[in-house]
Amino acid sequence: MSMPVLVSAALTDRGRVRTHNEDAVHADPCMGLLIVADGMGGHKAGEVASALAIVRMREVMEKALANDPEPDTHTAGELLKDAVQAANHAIFEAAESDPRYSNMGTTLVAGLIMGQHVHVAHVGDSRLYRFRDGQLECLTSDHSLVQEMLDQGLYTPEQASRASNRNIVTRAMGLQAEVEVSLQQYPLEQADLYLLCSDGLSDMLDEDTIALTLHQFGDNLDKAAHCLVEAANQAGGRDNISVVLAVPGKAGCDAD
Repeated sequence: MSMPVLVSAALTDRGRVRTHNEDAVHADPCMGLLIVADGMGGHKAGEVASALAIVRMREVMEKALANDPEPDTHTAGELLKDAVQAANHAIFEAAESDPRYSNMGTTLVAGLIMGQHVHVAHVGDSRLYRFRDGQLECLTSDHSLVQEMLDQGLYTPEQASRASNRNIVTRAMGLQAEVEVSLQQYPLEQADLYLLCSDGLSDMLDEDTIALTLHQFGDNLDKAAHCLVEAANQAGGRDNISVVLAVPGKAGCDAD
C-alpha cells in the first residue's frame, strides 16, 4: 500500500474566555497522522490528558508502522483504533496513580491518511469534516447528549445549536480502563481537504462559515487555520479552539 504524504497545518488557541488551553493538536505529514484532543478536568489536568493522548498515540503508531510499514486497509484502521485504546489506558492509569489528575479525560478525533483511504477514530464531540467539491460534510457523529436527542427526534438542529447542555459528552477518554471508539474509513479523492477540530470551533461557527473559509483559503492551509480560529474568536471564543487541516497526496513530508 502506498502511503501518500500530505500538506497539513495545525493551530490551537486559548479563546477569549478560558484562562488556559486544554486542547492539543498534532499533524505528522510523513505518517499521515492527524489528531485533535480536547482535555477536561480540574487543576489543568485536562491539558495533561490531551497531551498524553497525543504522545501515546504517536508512540504506538510509530512502533506499529515500523513493524508493518504498508498495512492493508483493514489493518490500518485497526492500528489507529488500537492507538486510541492505548492512549485511553495511559490517561486512565495516570489519573489513577496521581490525585492531581483524578477524573481527567479528553475527547479525541484522529485521522490516518494511508493508501487510498482516510481512517477516522473518535471519542466525544471533537469532529472531522471533509471539504470536497465545495461541499463540507461532517464525517463524525458527536458522542454527546444533544446528538442523542437529535437522533431521537427530540431536538431540531436549530434547537440543538442553542441547547445549554450541548457540551455534555457521553464518551470521553481516560475515565475508564477501556473506551468505545468509533472507527470509520472513507476513500480519498484528489483535492479533498480534511478539517479536524474541537468543539471550540464547531460551536462558534456554522458549517456555511467554515465552508466559505475553506473555499477562500484552502490553497493556503496555514492561512485557513488562522482565519478559522480568528472567526471563532470573533464569534465569542467561549472555549479553546483547535484546528488541523490536511490535503492528502501532495509533497509535504520532510523526512530524510
